[in-house]
Amino acid sequence: MEEGPHGVRSNVIAPGPITGTEGMDRLTPKGRDEQQYWPVPTGRMGDSRDIANAAVFLFSDAASFISGQVLVVDGASEHVRGPILPYPESVLDPASTKHLIKARM
Repeated sequence: MEEGPHGVRSNVIAPGPITGTEGMDRLTPKGRDEQQYWPVPTGRMGDSRDIANAAVFLFSDAASFISGQVLVVDGASEHVRGPILPYPESVLDPASTKHLIKARM
């Protein structure tokens, strides 16, 4: 609100299941096919180009009047979320990620 008059816009890209990313590696159970595990209504997994295209759009003049929005880029996966997608172990048991955290002292 404060910076809008100065030409500053604030938007967010919320990616869904994007193949080949660390998030998919962490969220998809080992031995499961990503495509079968994540139901994507568009019929395919997203890739990094889908996110890049969204970013290009938001930085373009075509989006010059868009501000304060969340652009969900997920192939409509948001609409089929449900209890079939369990939380990863690291969310349920934070101690399981302790080995990833290094002290910075």
